[in-house]
Amino acid sequence: MSDHILICDDEADLREMLAEYLGKRGFNTTMAANAEELRAQLADERPDLILLDINMPGEDGLSVLRGLQGPDAPLVIMLTAAGEVVDRVVGLEMGADDYLAKPVDLRELASRIKAVLRRRTITAPKAEAETGRTRFRFGKTWFDLEAAKLIGEDGNELPLTSMEFNLLKLFARNKGRVLNRDQILEGAHDRAWDPFDRSIDIRISRIRKKIEVNPSKPEVIRTVRGVGYIYDPG
Repeated sequence: MSDHILICDDEADLREMLAEYLGKRGFNTTMAANAEELRAQLADERPDLILLDINMPGEDGLSVLRGLQGPDAPLVIMLTAAGEVVDRVVGLEMGADDYLAKPVDLRELASRIKAVLRRRTITAPKAEAETGRTRFRFGKTWFDLEAAKLIGEDGNELPLTSMEFNLLKLFARNKGRVLNRDQILEGAHDRAWDPFDRSIDIRISRIRKKIEVNPSKPEVIRTVRGVGYIYDPG
């Protein structure tokens, strides 16, 4: 069954061009012109991935993105205006899986979509077989790999994006090992290496806010200056 891509953009010509291009490459595509139409479609079915325009009239894409949380939420690639760095950073902090600047290069878009889809959550039996464990202590939380959940001190589930899940999974499998940015990109992010890419740092900062007692002085996922990060639960 082909992957379902939902294209949400207020520019009709762009929506139709993307739908036609992706359709010819084997994807099942649907379209939405705004946040209201997108939510109406989400009520009926769940796409595998959403191409989400940030700067839409009315309710913008960042507001929509805020409501797309949890391991079962669709993957999201933001479409941003060229040079809108703030929107990209905020979007990544809020859980977007990737971004692409307009005007969109169609071949790059298809490549990014395939890369993001490859990062989808692995099945629980495979995870258990690979790690031998399914629960890991992350500061004031427990990470349940089998259930794909992060559990807080009060026993309630904390929302996780697919990227946050992949990062926690990667750290859980590499306890006590320093991971550099190359290893993290390869193991969890799966994007072409860019020495100026700060999205990993943004995601780790977001995770720290959930797991650390004092996120400004992290003790669980620590920075090793000049090298990378280490998961050290103590």
